[in-house]
Amino acid sequence: MSENSLPEELQTEIVYALACTHDLGICYAARSSGLFRSQDHGETWTYLYESLGVEGPLPTTSVVLAPDFDGVDHCSVYAGVPGGVLRSLDGGQTWTAAVLDTPPPSVSALAISPNFAEDGVLLAATTQDGIFRSATHGTHWARWNFGLLDLTVFCLAISPDYGADETLYAGAESGLFRSTNGGRAWREVALSVGYEPVVSLALSPRYGQDRVIFAGTETQGLLCSEDDGASWARLGETVIMDPVNAVLLSPDYPDHPAIVALTENALLISRDGGQTWQPVEGTGESMTAVLAPRGLAPGAPVVVGYAGGEVRQLTLA
Repeated sequence: MSENSLPEELQTEIVYALACTHDLGICYAARSSGLFRSQDHGETWTYLYESLGVEGPLPTTSVVLAPDFDGVDHCSVYAGVPGGVLRSLDGGQTWTAAVLDTPPPSVSALAISPNFAEDGVLLAATTQDGIFRSATHGTHWARWNFGLLDLTVFCLAISPDYGADETLYAGAESGLFRSTNGGRAWREVALSVGYEPVVSLALSPRYGQDRVIFAGTETQGLLCSEDDGASWARLGETVIMDPVNAVLLSPDYPDHPAIVALTENALLISRDGGQTWQPVEGTGESMTAVLAPRGLAPGAPVVVGYAGGEVRQLTLA
């Protein structure tokens, strides 16, 4: 994947988020100028907001695909933009907009239920007004902040067993919050480092059984809890010292305990649950987003977005 097919004026912008199909054939890049789609493994990119008729750039800070997205029969895409969430049922050709509030908040993250086709649950984090929730596949939204003591929310994580446990996590400027009733009420989860911005989250694929949580922080590296947040350990303390902007886990974690941690200038992988770390080769600097749609096994592809607008595909060792 490269930026060579993008117009020159779009080659100096931030990639905020990525979303791809399992085979990487279709990839979406949320950029500071809008949302772009590639249908040829990242060789060429198409701007997707032409049908909106907006003048100037429309910064897009998050993008998610419905779990059943296949690019053919099921093509639901959701994009976070200033003030609201855009919804497309045709892969991004046409859009409808849902305004979250007035004045419009900045959407920082989106999270989608693993049972989305049935429950229609989608959550949007904002940096001014907390969390909004939709149970209508993104058509109607309501603010769900009871007990959320910090309305500056950077990231969200949804339990892989959400249909059974309704568990959600929110990383905020002052720390971590959890809901066990689908976002109706939130409680603070104490971190071992005290009040600390949590900028990325990942839950174990077996969270319902092992209660493992990873929290990427702004100044205290990568934290891990194996008891649902009751206690925490810092991983890679001598290696991971910059803000951890993304955390990825192997889809069969903990049987294969691979972890990827993204900082601005390093993409690191651990294959032993965080005891040792190695840099992923060929990454460069100013990285802003990472995605591993085929997992973290050796030889698997990883997609990386950069502050300069570039999107690269690398291979894990």
